Order: sequence, then structure tokens, then C-alpha cells
Amino acid sequence: MSMNDISKEEVNRFYQELKQQAESAGYHLNPDESFTKELLESILINKNRYGYGACPCRLAAGVKEEDLDLICPCDYRDPDLNEFGACYCGLYISSEVLSGQKKLTSIPERRPGPDQHPKLDESSQKNVLTNISLPIWRCRVCGYLCAREEPPETCPICKVGKERFERFL
Repeated sequence: MSMNDISKEEVNRFYQELKQQAESAGYHLNPDESFTKELLESILINKNRYGYGACPCRLAAGVKEEDLDLICPCDYRDPDLNEFGACYCGLYISSEVLSGQKKLTSIPERRPGPDQHPKLDESSQKNVLTNISLPIWRCRVCGYLCAREEPPETCPICKVGKERFERFL
């Protein structure tokens, strides 16, 4: 069995786990089960290949630190769902799309180029919050903020790991 050989049982198990996680967090997987399972198989292939489940709709660098924004669920899922009703690859869809109230359209690439990651300059940071003595951590997937010495092991909102947090302030 090669690295790319993922069993049907593995895909089905991953599908059931992700579907339960998504629904318990208020998200919806694409109801086209065949399409969804193909995406999940690709995520599992990437997990075997790179050691993390990079989204199959974008080219991963193969370096986790460079691909943190692409680990499923990617950092762009929620903005894409809010604006277009589906994430870039179509794995997640909004309630409006699921119910037929909204039609799917093409979704433009939201990922910035390597030199386009926005950062607050130092004076802007000081103007935002001045009375907090702890670092503020932001989940890059869902935007959850917390003030503590270290980010949580798992985001309490979207359930991604600690490595998906960035220091906000």
C-alpha cells in the first residue's frame, strides 16, 4: 500500500467524525457525499504526505509553518462561507446553500501572497488594547481571542490545535 492508498473505511470514518464535529459546531459539510468523501480522501493523503491535513484545493508547500493557514479547516473557511456560502473547495457550505435559499457561485482565491499578510503596526496595537498585561492570542480559523500566557491546546470554538493561533497583541 502506498502513501496515497487510503482505505474506504478510513475515509468513511473521517467523514463521520468530521460531519459530527461540523454539525456540533454549527457548520455543514457539502451534502454531495461522494464529492465530500473525495475531498476528505485528499486531506488524508496530504496528512500522510506532510504530517498534516492540508486543504486539497490549494498547493501546499509541505512545510507546516508555511501551510498553517491551509490546514483544514483553513483560515479562509469562515469568510468564504459568510460571503459566498461555501468554502473555496466546497467541503463546507452555509445553511442558506444547504436549504436552497442561496445558489453557489465561484469563489475567488482569498489567500494572500507571501508579502501580503496584514499586521498591525506598533502604534495601532497600543491604541487597540492598553490595559491587558497578558498576550492576546487569536485563532486564525475562527477569530477567537483569548488573553493568557499561551494559546489553548484546542480552540474552544472551532476545535483546531494550538499551532493555529497567532499572537494578536
